[in-house]
Amino acid sequence: MLLTRHLLILACLTSVFSPKTGHSDQTDLELLEEQTFQSAVEKVSASVLRIETFGGLDRVGKLMVGTGPTTGLVIAEDGYLVSSAFNFIQQPSSILVTLPNTDRAPARIVARDQSRMLVLLKVETEERLPVPEIVPRAELRVGQWAIAIGRTFEQAQPNISVGIISAVNRIWGKAIQTDAKISPGNYGGPLVDLQGRVLGVLSPLSPTSHGEVAGAEWYDSGIGFAIPLTEIIQRLDIWKTGVDLTPGLLGVVLKGSDIYALPAEVASTLPKSPARAAGLQVGDIIVEAESQPIFRQAQLKHVLGRLYSGDRIQLIVLRGDERIPMEAELAKNIEPYEHPFLGAIADRQVTEGKGVSIRYVYADSPAAQAGLFPDDQLITLADRPIQRQEDIYSILAEFEPDMTIAAELLRKGNPLTVTLKAAHAPTLTPESIPPAVPPSPEALDGKRSEVVEIKLPEEPNNCVALIPTNYDPTKRYGLVVFLHASGKFDQDSLFSSWQEHCVQRELILLAPQSADAARWVPSEVDFIRKVIDQILGQYSINRNRLVICGHEAGGAMAYLVGFRFRELVRGIGAIDASLPARAQIPPNDPIQRLSFYSVAIEKSPLASRISAGNAALRERKYPVTERTAKDPWSESNFVDLVHWIDSIDRF
Repeated sequence: MLLTRHLLILACLTSVFSPKTGHSDQTDLELLEEQTFQSAVEKVSASVLRIETFGGLDRVGKLMVGTGPTTGLVIAEDGYLVSSAFNFIQQPSSILVTLPNTDRAPARIVARDQSRMLVLLKVETEERLPVPEIVPRAELRVGQWAIAIGRTFEQAQPNISVGIISAVNRIWGKAIQTDAKISPGNYGGPLVDLQGRVLGVLSPLSPTSHGEVAGAEWYDSGIGFAIPLTEIIQRLDIWKTGVDLTPGLLGVVLKGSDIYALPAEVASTLPKSPARAAGLQVGDIIVEAESQPIFRQAQLKHVLGRLYSGDRIQLIVLRGDERIPMEAELAKNIEPYEHPFLGAIADRQVTEGKGVSIRYVYADSPAAQAGLFPDDQLITLADRPIQRQEDIYSILAEFEPDMTIAAELLRKGNPLTVTLKAAHAPTLTPESIPPAVPPSPEALDGKRSEVVEIKLPEEPNNCVALIPTNYDPTKRYGLVVFLHASGKFDQDSLFSSWQEHCVQRELILLAPQSADAARWVPSEVDFIRKVIDQILGQYSINRNRLVICGHEAGGAMAYLVGFRFRELVRGIGAIDASLPARAQIPPNDPIQRLSFYSVAIEKSPLASRISAGNAALRERKYPVTERTAKDPWSESNFVDLVHWIDSIDRF
């Protein structure tokens, strides 16, 4: 492998140095390799400028930030630089740039790229700055050498790291990936080829999260990213006007959660979205975007990932046997979606093809006002047939509060038609929801409960599950994942509290434990997902009733798990826990519903942060049930939590 790398260097030396003789000696190869790297760095070095920031914030959330030197790359000779947004998260009060002639000049941030996490700076100088040569995107190849350059340690000597290009279309089509060691030492600097041409601008990024620090955890890991400079140049004229570049939003929800296997079939479109305005309908399958064939949802996400708000996207959709061309202008913002509320809970054990039976009707709800009663059979909604619970959610995804919806029912075999005016979701839980199953005394005998240990060989964590004594694999059970407070896991007490409710409400309780009893760490969200998948694979679970609850630090973890696995979780319950700092609240999804239950302890130091987090969730139109309690585990408060869980699949 080493010899192959050296031979590649020799091939490049032909164009860089044009040596008169070849060398086979190992020492000569290493010398030529070093000279090649030095030549590439020297060629671009004058365009890599040192940036110093002063003032601003000492802390962003829980992240301590400093004001040390950072790096920028010349992008236009009249004083424009591009750098990573990570370098400016502290919002500095002043910025100085060291020019190629070693003079220091003030600079200001002109605009930001909130999709690729870059900033454009303007240096106050009359000096014409050297613009580097750019590698066309078409010339990018996996396996070619790449040199990461920064200018943070010494002004006279740039810091470098060498690797290869390991992928060319990462982070949903936005970035080049390299195995060179990337860190804050070269964020904002260039990734260059052996000819000293710029491949891209280095910046931390992540495929699963967004923001200035997303991806920074891969510091020096061999997973680093660079935004192709060709794509930055394409937007430079707009950027120079001071306009921030933002991700382009289509406002379409696709059917299913496996983006790598499923076609891009439309499950719903957000009201007031480009998708709705373009005429996309439920059931349409997007088969082409920007002249690229779309076979899987991930391919559409790659196309959309490169585009900005204001861009127009060309689509072809398959509607039945007809191919329909469409065009949509991507939006910067889409008004948050709010689920309509009709005021009922369905019978969860549904007989296919016979509609859905209503188990419970909320007092003073649209359903109650329209005269609906428990045991009524919901046959159609908005003139579309209902065969199972999921059909209700799919239909309601096209509606909002205050809209009217027609429904057809059967009451003791007699047809009935009603019109309901959708309301806003209530913030209170029903005082009394009848148990789904009247349990026998034997079923409530805690000694007969089945406790299942779940141990993953690759993880140090322990996990146990409580399976109700009346578990029946022909039925679908809710899943409650409970995350303990730091140092407070008591299995006997936990299972004793939940046993009767698991039987009556048809719930399975899953209790993962932190590896270190004293604390949870964010990386354990992956372990929690794994044990959830174990339960999903072994037991019959109603995925409309999958809830993550946690106490104190476990509550903060519940937020992280729920946000990370948005396609899976339907409810997040946090007891004396605030929304984690810098947590990115996902958009409210018409299909993948999510509700919140929040309890603040009286006089808790977290009370104001808990309240602020709940307000942020409400701004995004999520339903939030908020409580204040002296003892969250008193009988009445615990029953209230159980009733919220039992009503999580309301509609």
